[in-house]
Amino acid sequence: MAVLFLGTADMEVKIVASTTIDSLGACQGVSYLLGKVYLYGDREVGMIRTYALNSNQLIYTGQEIKLTQNGQDVINHPTGIAHNGSKHTFVGNSIRLNPEGTQWKAVIYAVDWEGLQRTKTLDGNLLNVIEDDICIQGTRPEYVQYEGKWYVATADYGPKSNEVRLYDPQILSKAKKTSEAGVLFKKFSCSAWVQNLHWIPSKGILVLIQNQIEGRKWRFTFIDLKKSVASGQQQVLNVVDIDKSDELEGFTLLEGSSTGMAVTSSRHQNVHLVTVK
Repeated sequence: MAVLFLGTADMEVKIVASTTIDSLGACQGVSYLLGKVYLYGDREVGMIRTYALNSNQLIYTGQEIKLTQNGQDVINHPTGIAHNGSKHTFVGNSIRLNPEGTQWKAVIYAVDWEGLQRTKTLDGNLLNVIEDDICIQGTRPEYVQYEGKWYVATADYGPKSNEVRLYDPQILSKAKKTSEAGVLFKKFSCSAWVQNLHWIPSKGILVLIQNQIEGRKWRFTFIDLKKSVASGQQQVLNVVDIDKSDELEGFTLLEGSSTGMAVTSSRHQNVHLVTVK
């Protein structure tokens, strides 16, 4: 159990239930969109599965999206889904370049989200491929709002010199590299081992979903986005460490923001219901 300070009141966060969801490979994240839960992982190909919530239980809808094109694995290691209902949806991918895992290539894909729901592959739905060449290690896109405008935020997974960067989605959708003029709006330094991001619009808070050490143990860092952008470094509201030894990969608040879901890369007990009070 941990206590969160989200700027206005103390909040208690507790893992209340854990379950095993199979057929994901190593689960890489979770998104809650329009009443549905999307779990994504790196099975034999990168994929997204859709679940309904019934009394906080996940019910598989039968919809599985394979992140392939012409039968070939494209987004093999999905690391984030940025979708806010606009015409620009982005999916991240971190590509391992050597067996040791010390060299990576980060890629952001602009996709037709509605098309993916219909056809269940990237065929005809892959709109653009953008190399995230200004990243330090990896990419994990998530929509955030700053001063009334939407941006695609991403962050690095490394031991030091990490950043959260905000990209202009309109320019990003047409770019080939994030180093192109106009793509990067703002950036600020952040702490290590960020696996994913989650935006809480009602609070103006960005959650860094992290590991305490490389690939192990749970950490949530709650930051004030506006103050972080202004200062150039993360402005921390609270850090929550949870004593679990596996690799936290993703987190989302569910409808009403009183419950959340955290996922790990473990093969068993990889999805956890979290209450927030």
